[in-house]
Amino acid sequence: MTVDVLRRPALADRRARLAVAVLFFTNGALFANLLPRYPQIKADLGIGNAAYGLAVAAFPAGAITAGLAAGILVRRFGSARVAVGGTLLTGVGILAAGLADSVVVFAGALFLAGAMDAFTDVAQNAHGLRVQRRYGRSIINSFHAIWSIGAVTGGSMAAAAIALGVARGPHLLFSAVVFSVAACVALRYCLPGPETEAEPTAETGAEDSAPSPIRAPAAGLRTGWVLAALVLIATAGTLVEDAGMSWATLYLSDSLHATAALAASGYVALVGAQFVGRIVGDRLVDRFGQRAVARSGALIAAVGMGLALAVPTVPGTVLGFAAAGFGVATLVPAAMHEADELPGLKPGSGLTLVSWLMRLGFLLSPPVVGLVADATSLRVGLLVVPLAGLLVLLCAGVLRPRRS
Repeated sequence: MTVDVLRRPALADRRARLAVAVLFFTNGALFANLLPRYPQIKADLGIGNAAYGLAVAAFPAGAITAGLAAGILVRRFGSARVAVGGTLLTGVGILAAGLADSVVVFAGALFLAGAMDAFTDVAQNAHGLRVQRRYGRSIINSFHAIWSIGAVTGGSMAAAAIALGVARGPHLLFSAVVFSVAACVALRYCLPGPETEAEPTAETGAEDSAPSPIRAPAAGLRTGWVLAALVLIATAGTLVEDAGMSWATLYLSDSLHATAALAASGYVALVGAQFVGRIVGDRLVDRFGQRAVARSGALIAAVGMGLALAVPTVPGTVLGFAAAGFGVATLVPAAMHEADELPGLKPGSGLTLVSWLMRLGFLLSPPVVGLVADATSLRVGLLVVPLAGLLVLLCAGVLRPRRS
């Protein structure tokens, strides 16, 4: 729970907010530099859609394997150090994946990058929530918007490198060095001190007490159902993001015969529209409520991508991915925030569980879409996007309605 503090943030808090923004930016930019290179890597390795889907699933597999250890590392070394350390090693894994000469090395490098990315993700969100408590108001969506800017920047860098004929090695080495240096500089301005501080409640001024043992079972059961729905909402968001990361470039280049540089625009459009959705998301939530925003966004994603798949053209598909990105923009931040506020859970437990379990979408989506693509077509496999929108429509009732 957060406590409102009606004061202007101190200089150290403003610097910490900028530092966290840099960490989110570098996290988005690093992996996005690799994604448009996937068709080249797939062609060089000579693998089919199913093998490719299994290989890229190594990234979320690494994240799921290592995700629960993130909390231990954060408590021992601090969220800022873990976030920066994870960024450095993510860059190493991405560079190794780009230079891989076999599918085993490619998958192994992605596994390493995914594990390190999980550490960074949990740690930077934990530090962002520390800064948010200092501010006394919600700023977490702005960090996720900065992540989208980083992803657009990374994808654009890769598209430019491809257009200029820059080899994968020099391109990804440059990316890893630049963003690793930026993360190390940001570390200087992160918040010092312990990760957890006792916070008084609004009513009593004392630390939150344990729930009543008489009400705990019923409350615990409801909390479990709500947490499961929040995981599904966040997972739906990751399914759409993965469709852009793993398949947008391939679909545009292979199925719709777009040029290599133009094919990268599908992913860029998705994360660019996602950024716009996150920038306006806080105002929309304040006015209409998170529940209405999530349902409207899910409908936009389902209809937009559904039309793009029904009438396949390069411009229409780029717009379809943009609609999908805009539609799911607030889902992951909303699920994380709601989970962090659930009663009956220790501070940070809901956030950690949602962050960990939502990666199942990244793990399951690539091989499933790849198998469907090999059996039918990639166009059919991408129906996962409108289906994810329908899933959100079913589960959005657990989100908060408009405040009266």
